[in-house]
Parts: sequence; structure tokens; C-alpha cells
Amino acid sequence: MSSAPPIIHHPAFRAEMPAGHRFPMDKFSRLATMLEAEGVAGPVGFVRPEFIDVETLLLAHTEDYVRGVIELILPPDVVRRIGMPNTDSVATRARAATGGTLLAARLALEHGIACNTAGGSHHASAESGAGFCVFNDVAVAARRLLAEGKIGKALVVDLDVHQGDGTARIFEDDPSVFTFSMHAEKNFPHRKAVSDLDIELADGTDDAVYLEKVGEILPALLSSVRPDIVFFNAGVDPHADDKLGRLSLTDEGLGRREAYVLGACLESEIPVVGVIGGGYDADIDRLAARHAILHRTAKSLYS
Repeated sequence: MSSAPPIIHHPAFRAEMPAGHRFPMDKFSRLATMLEAEGVAGPVGFVRPEFIDVETLLLAHTEDYVRGVIELILPPDVVRRIGMPNTDSVATRARAATGGTLLAARLALEHGIACNTAGGSHHASAESGAGFCVFNDVAVAARRLLAEGKIGKALVVDLDVHQGDGTARIFEDDPSVFTFSMHAEKNFPHRKAVSDLDIELADGTDDAVYLEKVGEILPALLSSVRPDIVFFNAGVDPHADDKLGRLSLTDEGLGRREAYVLGACLESEIPVVGVIGGGYDADIDRLAARHAILHRTAKSLYS
């Protein structure tokens, strides 16, 4: 067995954006450079995904929406909701990132753990993107594995600071996927969806309170849901310095969170997929280092 878990990356994860756009697109390429320099990707480097195919996208998204993204004919109101231009570069990025999460899921089933260097686009629902999310990569990957009979039950552990509303809506009538979201109560989206389990946190929640909540909830979920795979959205926007977060976690708190979630899955012998979720900071190096906590932690636990 390799000394490092599979880590997925594709150069297309970084799309071309208009000058001054507020989404920190450079974080994907910077994260990859950082992980390579630290040797976290292992001696053979990153695993490169295929772009997700249309047939697989249709397992979680409507045909009109998928066509709109790929053929660059999305209505203006949907483009506004997404917050990214409807360009070939953005569509290619969405297909690459979704392919990355599916590949990470396949490799997690084989190796016990695998991480994408993108993914976690949890605001995208069946018929529309939103909040910088085009395709819901976790939903697409879960649906593909279910359709192939590779899994019978999935658990989504979404710890991004924003509710995983799109994921909740896609799976609201699907008992084969249990959605758990722990997020800032007063943050985006204004109109929350209903996950199978929602935990809303007060502004300013710190490491101690946050980690206590995770510790109370996760073991019980793993034993009651008994998933065949866990999709872990490790958004770093609960950090105190995040521009779009309202919580007060530290780098140490994020590290302890990642170690706890990944460790609990591994101890229970449940394959776990890590996706990076949200993170917003003008300092790209600092932001990439925050996202890298997921991959560093995965490597430290891998054996």
C-alpha cells in the first residue's frame, strides 16, 4: 500500500474568471502546488480524473440545467444565482471537479480514504446552481455509486459554514442518502432546506463548542445510518478569519475536526471521501494552507 492516500487533482479545477471576481479561484492551483511541495500527494503524485459525463450528471440534475451549463445557454437569473459566468472554462471546471469527487469515491471504496482538491458544491440543486456551485459533485457521485450497486447507503457529513441546501433538496425523498449539515444559523442561504439532520450554530461559535457538537453527533450517526461510504465536506469557512463565515474556528480547530471525522470513519471501517468545500480569504496562500489541512490529516491517518 502507498504511504499516502489517493489525492485527486486536475489543472482544470482552476477556471478563468473576470478580473476582480470575489470567488478565490486561484486557491485550487495553489493548493495543488502546496501539497506537491510537501509531498502530501505521495511519490506518484495526484490522480487525475476524467471529466464527468452527461449521463452521470443527469442522475442528480435536470436535463435542461445540464444542457444550459454545457451549451452555455443558461438563463440570466440562473447565472446570477450561481455567481459565476456561464463560460466554457467554468463548465469544464464543474465537470472536472465532479469527476474528481466520483473518482475519489471509487478510490475510497478501494483504499478506505481518498480526497479531492476541489468539490463540495453543495448549493447546487437538481434544476439550478447557486452560491458559486454549478454541479453538486457529492450528489452526482453518490447517485452513480448507488446506480452501479457499489453502495446501498451514503452519509453526507457537511461541515461547511453554509448549509448544504442543494444536497438536502436533491435527496429529500431518497432514503439511500442521509444528509447531515452543521452550519452557521445566520449565514447563507437565507431560506434553508431541510436536511435529515441540521445543526445550526450561533455566530462566534469557537473550537471547543464546535468540536463538542461534532463529537456528540458523528458516532451516533455512523452507527445508526450504517453507511457504505461517507462524503465529508471539509469547508474551511467556519474559520474566524474567513470573509464569508460567522464562526470562530482556528487552524488547530479545523485540524482537530478533520482528524476526528476522518478517524471516526476509518475506525468504523467506513470508506470516507474528503472534498474541500468553501473557504474565502484574500490571502490565497493562507487559504490554500487551510484547505491543505484535510489532505495533510488524511495522510497522517493513512496506513
